Amino acid sequence: MPARSAEVPSGPVNHFELSQALGKVSDVPDPDALIRASGLTKRFGQFTAVDGIDFELRRGEAFGFLGPNGAGKSSTMRMIGCVSPPTGGELTILGLDPVTQGAAIRARLGVVPQEDTLDVELTVRENLLVYGRYFGLSRQVIAERTARLLEFVQLSERANDHVEPLSGGMKRRLTIARSLINEPEILILDEPTTGLDPQARHVVWDRLFRLKQQGVTLILTTHYMDEAEQLCDRLVVMDGGKIAAEGSPRELIDTYSSREVLELRFSTFEHDQAAEKLTAVPADRIEVLADRVLLYVDDGDAAMAGVRGLALEPLTSLVRRSTLEDVFLRLTGRRLEDGGPLRLCGPARRSDTTAWPGPAGWPSGRSSSGWSTTGGPGGGRFTPAC
Repeated sequence: MPARSAEVPSGPVNHFELSQALGKVSDVPDPDALIRASGLTKRFGQFTAVDGIDFELRRGEAFGFLGPNGAGKSSTMRMIGCVSPPTGGELTILGLDPVTQGAAIRARLGVVPQEDTLDVELTVRENLLVYGRYFGLSRQVIAERTARLLEFVQLSERANDHVEPLSGGMKRRLTIARSLINEPEILILDEPTTGLDPQARHVVWDRLFRLKQQGVTLILTTHYMDEAEQLCDRLVVMDGGKIAAEGSPRELIDTYSSREVLELRFSTFEHDQAAEKLTAVPADRIEVLADRVLLYVDDGDAAMAGVRGLALEPLTSLVRRSTLEDVFLRLTGRRLEDGGPLRLCGPARRSDTTAWPGPAGWPSGRSSSGWSTTGGPGGGRFTPAC
């Protein structure tokens, strides 16, 4: 049965109080800075996963970590989630020390792991009931919150259904509802829409956007550029364990890319020769990928006229606005999804787990992403080849 469309509740989802207050945000020098990291480092033996990064997360914003697999995003998130202690540097969360006060912090966090860790043999409602009991909430409080949250994620009509037959998008929305049962001050989302079809992704985005409008503080990792642009007020681009850039999506695009991008595709036989000729077209920079050539320009139509003036006729051409994908290309020298090197032409050439234990007494276990199965609380190089 398809999920019923539901109106957003008139009151904010995050209005509940924890049954026991743990720590105070007022302990932070600037109460609006919920997380502070300075020189944060994580090593596994000789391997440095996170290499001395600095950032702040402010109350009410959506903050993103953008980067490829192996960039250090998940290691950073596990330190924020108090499931993996820092090797070096300083980290303060809600005014508390995650090493010595991890349980107090975890009680005030919500977590949406990369993989759904729902109990498929229970009903939708029972999943929230069990999860709420981990926080010591009464059945009455859980019942009230469950009704509100299922309405919010458009699953009220599926409340008594078992989880197993739900679609991937419905399971993701249920995981989000479950993460909000304790009224967290910070909601952590690790790749929130990985594996979902486009329609399901947009439904999840809509729910997360509404949470942001209601004042919920979000921190997320993603390798989807459009997701970062849709959801994040600020983000950092990570590569090789370091932060390559920080700012709003618009600021990063304005700083590291041109207004427009001209994408050209040529036949396999013409690709390399065409790439060499295209250096004559005025452009901020030119990037040559395996399947297309990208020209970063202010006016894509004018650049296309210049291409035709060189007696080049691509199989396809596309003028589009710059995106965070282009920022990532500029900063790391490779596409987000493949990690392979690019050839760069033009003036811009350069070289450049512990299981989540939750509150005391929670069952332990770990999914491949490093979060509890109980659901409880090196830089790229541009190669000068043209």
